[in-house]
Amino acid sequence: MMKRIRKAVFPVAGLGTRFLPATKSVPKELLPVVDRPLIQYAVDEAREAGIEQMIFITGRGKGAIEDYFDMAFEAEAIQRERGKDLSALDGTRLAPGDAVFLRQQEPLGLGHAIWCARDIVGSEPFAILLPDEFMKGPAGRGCLKQMVDAYEEVGGNLVCALEVPMAETPSYGVIDPGKRDGALTEVKGLVEKPAPGTAPSNLILPGRYILQPEVMKILETQEKGAGGEIQLTDAMASMIGQQPFHGVTFEGRRFDCGSKAGYIEANLALAFERADIGDHVRRFAAAELQGNWLDRAA
Repeated sequence: MMKRIRKAVFPVAGLGTRFLPATKSVPKELLPVVDRPLIQYAVDEAREAGIEQMIFITGRGKGAIEDYFDMAFEAEAIQRERGKDLSALDGTRLAPGDAVFLRQQEPLGLGHAIWCARDIVGSEPFAILLPDEFMKGPAGRGCLKQMVDAYEEVGGNLVCALEVPMAETPSYGVIDPGKRDGALTEVKGLVEKPAPGTAPSNLILPGRYILQPEVMKILETQEKGAGGEIQLTDAMASMIGQQPFHGVTFEGRRFDCGSKAGYIEANLALAFERADIGDHVRRFAAAELQGNWLDRAA
């Protein structure tokens, strides 16, 4: 009988050096898109997909992430005494036992970070979400929900698949595709950061996975790969042919919030959709493009 996906791993130990000096004291996962941090969007995506236990792989200097999902007793008490609305904090608390925080003590790569969760994952299939890959799907059908629905059809291992220009493939893990059936693509192989001109397709892995627990045994003895790190892609590639493996083409938009440009794009896109500030931000953006200072001040 196929086991349900109940657990998700969030690798949040990275230093966020591309966003220095902001990330000198603030984890990049707590940088806000409009008024909610990236990690909150990822957790909400996981909840929507039926995830019950969130496993955060942190590092030194990342204690603020743990604090974020705890009570803010003083702020909440003061707001309550003043009769203020606290609905903005909905979703920022995780019930006891629903949040697990583990420390990755050395920056040895994504594969090593996932391996750190082996005892919590146990013998269950699990999801992985990279919070700086901001995936915005249709209402009620976020990226992980789409993948869980596909998992319930085919089982095995699944990765999110996203088409990009071939010139961008050297920056990502890339799928060697087999048979396609709608949103599902058979995965024949995976290549981590292929040299320019050598990628087997333009389907990349944008940071969402559903994996069987056997990957942990592979990661336990996995040698370092591209970039001198223990690569999750290499471990997943070892499972191809042993278990079903598919890519799920994501219906929605992806913002690379690990880059400054992608982060600004995400803020603009979500701001435009907001009923409270959307019209103002659109006017500002239009005036900014036209260089009209008077319209900008309106």
